[in-house]
Amino acid sequence: MARPLRIQYPGALCHVTCRGNEQKDIYQDDADRKRFLQLLSQSLPIYTVKLYSYILMANHFHLLLETLLVNLAEFMRHFNITYTSDYNRRHQRVGHLHQDRYQSLLVEKDSYLSVLSRYLHLNPVRIKTLERAPPKEKIRHLLQYPWSSLPGYLSQRKEHWSSASTAETGVSTRKTFYPRSGRGERSKSESSARVSWVGKHSLPG
Repeated sequence: MARPLRIQYPGALCHVTCRGNEQKDIYQDDADRKRFLQLLSQSLPIYTVKLYSYILMANHFHLLLETLLVNLAEFMRHFNITYTSDYNRRHQRVGHLHQDRYQSLLVEKDSYLSVLSRYLHLNPVRIKTLERAPPKEKIRHLLQYPWSSLPGYLSQRKEHWSSASTAETGVSTRKTFYPRSGRGERSKSESSARVSWVGKHSLPG
């Protein structure tokens, strides 16, 4: 059966998810997670892709991406193959790591960017072990969860507390996350968020 066509166009904003094969974990330890983010950092500028938000869960990940070129399929193929090859070498295994291909949904930037970003960042408290946890415990868990872009948004909020729009929402929908290997000029605020998010995981320059 033929695969359904994916709608792509320059500047498309996409919510991308990818799960482990047989719903198994795609990271065995923090070294895998750090390597995942390093490879993601290296792949973004190659395909001229902007990353707004990310979250790494045990057996899947979420990315909120903007493709400046019509190349989401090429970007995801490159990134998934690169990480799978690295993971297989490290753990002396062969075969698929991910279940099928990635899934992607187009997002309306002006209407849903900040909403979807909040949805992604809340994933760590949607696990079964925290379903009945009190709100304070959930907040503490979110603040301590190291494998998402949330720390960068929170850092940005502190730095721009005097800005009415940022202070009200906690995130400006026009700010973009660029890893250290990203290209192009950035504002001081974007650079600060980038260092906070990326430096936390020791991503390469």
